[in-house]
Amino acid sequence: MRIIWSRVRAALSGRSGDAGMSTSEYVMGTIAACAFAAVLYKVVTSDVVSAALQSTIGKALDAPF
Repeated sequence: MRIIWSRVRAALSGRSGDAGMSTSEYVMGTIAACAFAAVLYKVVTSDVVSAALQSTIGKALDAPF
């Protein structure tokens, strides 16, 4: 009977007995992170962004002190 009441209290308080993610949730998170990394890599290595980064770094190195 105590087990039932503890589950009822946990459900009413918004807490559940599930402490972490399941394997499928880890897989979906990993796939999403890899897809985001691939898109970010493509953006950073594009000609426009590469030229802008080189220009910014060049201006910073040529700044008078």
